[in-house]
Amino acid sequence: MLETNIDDMNPEIYSYLIPYILDKGALDVYLTNIVMKKNRPAIKINVLCNEKDTDKFNDILFKETTSLGIRKYEIDRTKLERKFTKVKTIYGDIKIKFGFKDGKLINYSPEYEDLKKIAKEENIALKDLYKEAIKIVESNITNT
Repeated sequence: MLETNIDDMNPEIYSYLIPYILDKGALDVYLTNIVMKKNRPAIKINVLCNEKDTDKFNDILFKETTSLGIRKYEIDRTKLERKFTKVKTIYGDIKIKFGFKDGKLINYSPEYEDLKKIAKEENIALKDLYKEAIKIVESNITNT
């Protein structure tokens, strides 16, 4: 995990920075509102990456932000086994992500990018499309 606190950067840069870091291969990136010394509001940037990519993301953070220092610490990560399938809705196919632990289904959710694309194309509420996809998934789960 790499992290740095920023209290002197134009906040518009963050909307560029997050997808840029993800496109470069980070496992995750997130921002947290914090208060720094002298009660100044600030943003803490966290970048989760593989150990081998530490130098690359340090370079990106120094180049793309006003950071003067980056903290690094090792963390353990546990994740579910993932499987993907598509469900057919009246609006189009939506990818569903399933999470399994020891072969048992734990979580599932529609893929956001699929929902967003169809919602825009069909001019329907994303939340309604989400509900429709979940209803189809749950119907298939109870029927198997």
